[in-house]
Amino acid sequence: MVRIKRGNVARKRRKKILQFAKGYRGTHSRLFRVANQQVMKALCYSYIGRKQKKRMFRRLWISRINTVSRLNDISYSRLIHKFKSVNIELNRKMLAQISVLDTSTFKKLLINAI
Repeated sequence: MVRIKRGNVARKRRKKILQFAKGYRGTHSRLFRVANQQVMKALCYSYIGRKQKKRMFRRLWISRINTVSRLNDISYSRLIHKFKSVNIELNRKMLAQISVLDTSTFKKLLINAI
């Protein structure tokens, strides 16, 4: 049986992983086996982080809306319920931006909802 050495293919694969590992400390960026483990771990963390980012921003928007709505004597849950019943279809991101940057418009929205 003929021996297959995988010369170019293996080198390209290793170089690709080591490129991903650029900037890691010590052997994590120099040795293939350690770098491969770290890159796999980093890719898992980045996947998880993309999901967590969405959660964290939603929590931030909700807390911003809640603080401004409580200043106007209504709780967050009641505010969202009123908006849904009056068919004001602004998402939480836009509501948070309006509540922080333009409070007069937010108060007008509140008056329309109530």
